[in-house]
Amino acid sequence: MDAVREMFEGNIDFVGQQLAGDYAQMILVAGTVLSFFAGYFAQSLKVTFSTLALFVILGAALIIPPWPMYRKHPVLWLPPVNTAESAKKKT
Repeated sequence: MDAVREMFEGNIDFVGQQLAGDYAQMILVAGTVLSFFAGYFAQSLKVTFSTLALFVILGAALIIPPWPMYRKHPVLWLPPVNTAESAKKKT
């Protein structure tokens, strides 16, 4: 149960955010170009928008969930500093 909860927790690292942004841009640009040409050759706006909708759904399935590939570089934070100890060290 913990593995399933961790899968959908939603945390991704900074490298994963960059990767998701790059994937989104590539998928949307490729989808736009391919849907334009598919609609142009079919002479149909229905084909154009249907193809673009498929690429948007594909992109959403690849980008929105926090897949493990987006969590490969976790951020190592510094441990918390006790303010009482740090105040004593300063004096």
